[in-house]
This record gives sequence, structure tokens and C-alpha cells, in this order.
Amino acid sequence: MRYALGIEYDGSGFSGWQRLSQPGSAEPDGSLQNALESALSRVADAPVTTVCAGRTDAGVHARCQVVHFDSDAQRTQRSWILGTTANLPPTLAVRWCVPVDAEFNARFSARARRYRYRILNRSARPGLARQFLGWEPLPLDADAMHAAAQALLGERDFSAFRSTQCQATHARRNLQHINVVRMDDEVVVEVQANAFLHHMVRNLVGSLLLIGRGERPVDWMAEVLDGRDRTAAGPTAPSAGLLFLGPRYPVACGLPAEVTL
Repeated sequence: MRYALGIEYDGSGFSGWQRLSQPGSAEPDGSLQNALESALSRVADAPVTTVCAGRTDAGVHARCQVVHFDSDAQRTQRSWILGTTANLPPTLAVRWCVPVDAEFNARFSARARRYRYRILNRSARPGLARQFLGWEPLPLDADAMHAAAQALLGERDFSAFRSTQCQATHARRNLQHINVVRMDDEVVVEVQANAFLHHMVRNLVGSLLLIGRGERPVDWMAEVLDGRDRTAAGPTAPSAGLLFLGPRYPVACGLPAEVTL
């Protein structure tokens, strides 16, 4: 039987999503995948491996990461949720469990992914919720950042915002939505695409910060995109402010509304 899980986590205490050790290893490796698979295996009383919708880096959080796994264990959805969560660290929890068709794949069935980046924009660094915020002490022009970001929409080559460690076969991605707004003393960037390159969102935010501070003009973002040169773009924004809101799937997958198109 194949199941899909919706999970949430504070990624600040983990090495990232991807398992670093071999499947079934008894030794913890600090990854979210290892922690989840160990907990699922306890409930199933057999080894369980998972596939996720989008691998997050160290320090990146998720509101609704989606994974799938296969198991012949006779367990109710409630048992998978509560039993697995009981065996997880307190910063990682299963929110829901849904039986899915054998053809469902958490990664390849997804049609979009959504991220949010929060920037605390004030002179004093954050004390509360600091693991969930980027910080910029200089005033930011959110309207200029939003205007610049619109040049990124559509199917484009995002080589300029791609990590040198990225293993994707090509840099073309379809950026479907990007919005930059100010909310009191925070500037919030929300972005949706069919998929993302390694560090792509953090590199986009790092470049938008230069525009927000007035160090680059609004049309500079389009120039960087067209140039396809990573060294010409801004720095990589810190991981703390990045939240994976979740993937989105076709209605036919039968998943909760928050991850359905």
C-alpha cells in the first residue's frame, strides 16, 4: 500500500532533508529523512523508505512537506500519524496521512512548489523567532523589490540563481508567481514555480535585497537573469528565513486542499 504524508518541521536542528547514511542504518545522521524513516519503520515494524516533494537544505523549514512511502503493515491512518509523530523529535511532526494510488510520486506528481522568505527589516536583530527570519537592518523598498521580481516570471533559464552544487540537468524553470510585500517590520517574499534549482529561492532573495537597499536599479534583476552568470547576482540569503509552504498536485491525487491545485 502506498501512503502520502504531510509533515511540518523546524529545520534549524537538522542537516537538511536528504539522508546522509545508508537506508536502514541504526545510526542517526542528522537528516530529516533519516528521522522520519526511522519513526515510520518503528510503526511498520519493518524498514520504510520515503520520497519527498522537494529536498530542503540545512536550516530550512516546511509547513507542509509531502512524502510518499510503501508498506504492507496493517495500520490505520491515525496510527501512521500519531505513532510516527510519537517517535519523532519535537521539531518534526506528521500532520496527515492519505492512501494514494501506486502510481503517485511525491516528487514527480507535483505540478508546483511554493516557498516563503521572511525578512525582519529593522535596525535591531531578532530575539524571538530568530530561527524563522532573515534580518536586514537597512531600510528596504519592498515595492521596488516586487517590481524587479516580475521580470522573473515565466519559463526562463535561471542559471544566474543556481548553486554551483546544483545537480539538475538543466536550469530552465517555470516561475509562476512571485510577490514581495511589506507587513509591518517584515518584508515577505512568496514564490511559486513548477520546480526550483538548488539555492534558487535564497539566491533570488539575496539579489532582491540589493535592489531593496537601493544598491541596484529595478531593471538590474532582468539583466542578471538574462546574463545567466551566478557571479553577477547577489549573495545567497541565510537559510533561516526560508519556509517550504508545500507542493501542489492535481485534484485526481486526492490529497488535502492545501496541496491541491
